[in-house]
Amino acid sequence: MPLSEQEQRLLEEMERNLYRNDADFVHAVGGVRGRRPNYRAIVLGVLLAVAGAGALIAGVASQLLVIGVIGFAVMFAGVLVATTPSKRGAVSAAPSEPAANAQSGRRTTGGGFMDRMNDRWDRRQDGHD
Repeated sequence: MPLSEQEQRLLEEMERNLYRNDADFVHAVGGVRGRRPNYRAIVLGVLLAVAGAGALIAGVASQLLVIGVIGFAVMFAGVLVATTPSKRGAVSAAPSEPAANAQSGRRTTGGGFMDRMNDRWDRRQDGHD
C-alpha cells in the first residue's frame, strides 16, 4: 500500500532531521560510505579458509582428530579475516556539538545512546537547546 503525500512529506522531514541532528546514529546504522574493501584481507581470508577446509577434510580422511580440529580453526579464522571490516581508512564522525560542550563546561563521554539523550534533555532544561 503506497504512502499518501502527507505521509511521504512527514517521512522525508523525519529523515532530514535524523541526518541533521543525529549524525552519530546515522554513521553507526548506515555504515561508512566511501570505505573501500581491504582486498588483501579478503584474499588472505579466502586462502586460509580453503587451507583450513583442506586440513579438515584431510583430518577426517586420515581419522586424526587433531588435524581436523586445527583445520576447522584455520578455516574459521580465515572466514573472520575475510569478513571483518578493517579499521584502517575508516572515516570517523566528528562530534556534532564540540563548541556547545566546551562552553557549558560539560565533557563528552562518548557514551551510549541513553547518555546522549540524557545530555540533550539536560541542555533543553537549561535552555541551551
